[in-house]
Amino acid sequence: MKLSNEYAWIIPSCPLIASGCTGLLAFFFPKATKGFRRLCALLNIFSLAVSMFVSFVLFQGQFVNYLTQQYLWAWIPKTTFCVEIGFLVDPLTLIMSLLVTTVGVLVMIYSDSYMCHDRGYVRFYAYLSLFTASMLGSVFSPNLIQLYVFRELVGMCSYLLVGFWFARSSAANACQKAFVTNRIGDFGLLLGVLGIYWTTGSFEISELCDRFAELGKVGFVNPIFANIIALLLLLGPVAKSAQFPLHIWLPDAMEGPTPISALIHAATMVAAGIFLIARIFGLISILPPIMVAISWVGGMTALLGATLALAQKDLKKGLAYSTMSQLGYMVSALGIGAYRSALFHLVTHAYSKALLFLGAGSVIHSIEKVVGYSPDKSQNMFSMGGLRKYMPITGTTFLIGTLSLCGIPPLACFWSKDEIISESWLCSFPLGLVASSTAGLTAFYMFRIYLLTFEGNFRPIEMDCANFSNFPLFSCSMSLWGSAELKSSVNQISRNVASVEYGISKMKSFLSSHLGDSDGNSQTRYVRNLPKPKESSSTMTFPLITLAAFTLLIGLIGIDFSNSEETINFDSSPEWLIIPSHFFGVNKYFEYLIKILANSSGSLGLSLLGIFISFSIYGQTNIFYEKKDLTRFNKLVTKLGFLIQSWSLNRGYIDYYYDICFARSMTSLSKSVSRFDRYIIDGFVNATGTSNFFGGEGIRYGENGRVSYYLFVLLFGSILLVILIIHKLL
Repeated sequence: MKLSNEYAWIIPSCPLIASGCTGLLAFFFPKATKGFRRLCALLNIFSLAVSMFVSFVLFQGQFVNYLTQQYLWAWIPKTTFCVEIGFLVDPLTLIMSLLVTTVGVLVMIYSDSYMCHDRGYVRFYAYLSLFTASMLGSVFSPNLIQLYVFRELVGMCSYLLVGFWFARSSAANACQKAFVTNRIGDFGLLLGVLGIYWTTGSFEISELCDRFAELGKVGFVNPIFANIIALLLLLGPVAKSAQFPLHIWLPDAMEGPTPISALIHAATMVAAGIFLIARIFGLISILPPIMVAISWVGGMTALLGATLALAQKDLKKGLAYSTMSQLGYMVSALGIGAYRSALFHLVTHAYSKALLFLGAGSVIHSIEKVVGYSPDKSQNMFSMGGLRKYMPITGTTFLIGTLSLCGIPPLACFWSKDEIISESWLCSFPLGLVASSTAGLTAFYMFRIYLLTFEGNFRPIEMDCANFSNFPLFSCSMSLWGSAELKSSVNQISRNVASVEYGISKMKSFLSSHLGDSDGNSQTRYVRNLPKPKESSSTMTFPLITLAAFTLLIGLIGIDFSNSEETINFDSSPEWLIIPSHFFGVNKYFEYLIKILANSSGSLGLSLLGIFISFSIYGQTNIFYEKKDLTRFNKLVTKLGFLIQSWSLNRGYIDYYYDICFARSMTSLSKSVSRFDRYIIDGFVNATGTSNFFGGEGIRYGENGRVSYYLFVLLFGSILLVILIIHKLL
């Protein structure tokens, strides 16, 4: 089947129409909607499947036509200010379209089982379709105005979905935090868009980059002003893609349903920032200071996200910080000019992270059936363990996603991450060091998540903070942030010290007894007549298996044959779609893969080292340590445990200092303004009103309507006037 690019409007329109129909039906006919809730879900899934099919057909057509086309209609047809709307079709657009639709369809199928008992089932699907439609509209936007509008829709949908369970205060606070943080970035983006138009006179993406470069060459644009505009434009991606310092909303966004977490972290909201940088890459690439700033922001974010994920006990938050770290890889790659590697990693990471989040949702769904609904219990990795034997499909697919993010060949993320690490070393020694260190940390914390969740023995759920110290390193720490109240940092540190000391003493006895137990009956110490977890339904496992297949194969398709005569490139030109002729030569293909593996031995070694350390600490039997090594191991725990777990569980204290510098200062300023308004402004107004009131009351008693009284006042006034005149004359 062949379709021309002019039918690309179908792709964002289908989920938009489905969302509108579902929302209107649920609003006007709520009782009827409850009876047809599954049909509403089927409508939304089918509409997005149609978009996926059209995306695939158009993508396939690029192999023949190699066209970049845009279709425009006048929106504001003024002679001095003309804004057009339409859609742009090029290879980058179609890659993102395929990514969003494939992940979106699988998430929708998964959500049917995950959300089936929720009262907001129909509302959830309406939001979900609007979310994907907004992202697709942003992808196909030919100008910055239309792109900005759809980005705001993406932000609005994320607000609705993160706060989907709005009755919970934590969800309501999380969606507000995400919304406000992203408004900071989007305000900077709006200023940058206005600056671009003021400089170039155009919003069109296809021409503004070239026009901006030409104006810069002739000296029309001041270099400092140009860098300021680019920095403002980049504020939007920094907020949307959770880059330092606007990353603070991402872990809180885990309050939403897990399918939404998968969609946000794989193909929609956080991908929107990377897509925008890639879309205007021609503009920022001519500004070296901006490129350096982007590379270092990405590098710092990658390393920061990896360190914050080291000791997380919440399953979803650990994966959230992992997303933050991997997005830092992509931004850093764009900053050093590795455009193709960044987009390649965006694709491979999307499928791997969608697999991990949906696997986490499967685990949470199963645990909730055992212990009831409680985020503190059902999402706590120290309350899990041994789930692979009860949930083999979820455990196996989660392991595939974990190994992919760890950078183990031949899984998807290995090929893209290795390209970024190689490019980082070639560009800058410090950036290369940061990228390689992050790879080792990623392997450690990702395998830690897998081992705590799926290996070992199923642990009891009823635990408090002290009981967490019965588990290995980084097991217990008081969080600096409470349920909505900030605790004193001095008291917090003292509590952390006490909990760490208690945890170390408990861990020694735990390790001794655990290493000494070889009869396989350790599970009896943990489980007290708890029901066994069960594998999720086929509606949930089918997306997991499909995403696992993508994770296994998608990386092999995008391997860079840069040493060959022909090159695959993920840039805006269509030449990247040309497959080298020797791609089909199996022998040469495998020879090239072996060469890549040999060149990546350094990063692969770091990943294996991270896995080794993680397994030695969190493994089921700790086979790498004998009892004679326990003393040395405990010393290492004593020295590093407190620092790492405090840094990780307290979010690097970044939220704390934000609260001091911004939240408290804004609260103090607001109180001062409130007092000034209450006592000065309101006092002046109230005093004026009071004086008028008493004056009116006094006049009222004088105006009583009696003629005798008026004659008396007239006579008295006349006599007084005569006396004054006589006094003046004398």
